[in-house]
Amino acid sequence: MIRVILPQHLRTLAHVGGYVELDVEGPITQRSVLDALETRYPMLRGTIRDHVTLQRRPFLRFFACEDDLSHEPPDALLPDVVASGKEPLVILGAIAGG
Repeated sequence: MIRVILPQHLRTLAHVGGYVELDVEGPITQRSVLDALETRYPMLRGTIRDHVTLQRRPFLRFFACEDDLSHEPPDALLPDVVASGKEPLVILGAIAGG
């Protein structure tokens, strides 16, 4: 099971608590985890990734094991501790302002 921590606004939209657990088939990558997340919670489609390009939305970041994975290729393997469920993939809403 893969654990994904969502930002509050996406938890509210998906009607979930602090994190979700997902069964992901095949290699554990950002793409495969987000595909599984959007399949299980279709109301999240288009909120994390663009509908057409499937690229990460600008004000969302991906973290695992205290590393920013936001600019990693979507098909790069996630760390083994994330794939094993020991550590979560964290989707964090960035804050901007002036």
